[in-house]
Amino acid sequence: MKFEISDKAKDILEWVYCIIVAFILALLVRYYIGTPTVVKQPSMFPTLKENQRLILNRWGRTTKTMPKRGDIITFEAPSKIFISSADDINLESPVAIYENNNKNIIGKFVYNVLEIGKTSYIKRVIALPGEHVQIKNGKVFINGEALEESYLQPGVVTDTTNSEFSDFTVPANCVFALGDNRNQSTDCRSFGCIPLEKIESKVLIRFWPLYLFGRVN
Repeated sequence: MKFEISDKAKDILEWVYCIIVAFILALLVRYYIGTPTVVKQPSMFPTLKENQRLILNRWGRTTKTMPKRGDIITFEAPSKIFISSADDINLESPVAIYENNNKNIIGKFVYNVLEIGKTSYIKRVIALPGEHVQIKNGKVFINGEALEESYLQPGVVTDTTNSEFSDFTVPANCVFALGDNRNQSTDCRSFGCIPLEKIESKVLIRFWPLYLFGRVN
């Protein structure tokens, strides 16, 4: 018995095929090249405000390129947001703790590619591997010199309240990142430095609101 697919069924299959290919291509572009996002927290104010739309450049993750000081990056939120001395902090290796144990392929795909159940932070890179960081007198010192931070609002100070990470050296393949809105930012002061492998992207362009369209510094 010969079975033939009707022209209508062929059209439907072609559409399904096109949709699947488009979906896969969109995921590949989103993961490896770039993706849009929305600012949801006030931690980067006044540089970034809530509900602004951004384009994120993810090529740095693809090429495993270390960001530069001053870059605004996104990274996977650590498992432990606040680390205290009771958690036996090792300032010889002050790295954020990640305990996501998705071992199966589907779990990794859903979490890392579809980003379902995943939380990301957006902060500014302050210090790079091998640099000595000190937070004192309301300022950040890199290798003994006060860091000039023109992007901060007048009067903003960098404190270490509830923080154990105020005097340390940034480990290899890690960065130390802070929010511009220091008083309303949960950042590396609370959980330690971010490994390169957990950095997801660099902020490239703000495209909304339109009057602020352009690169973000």
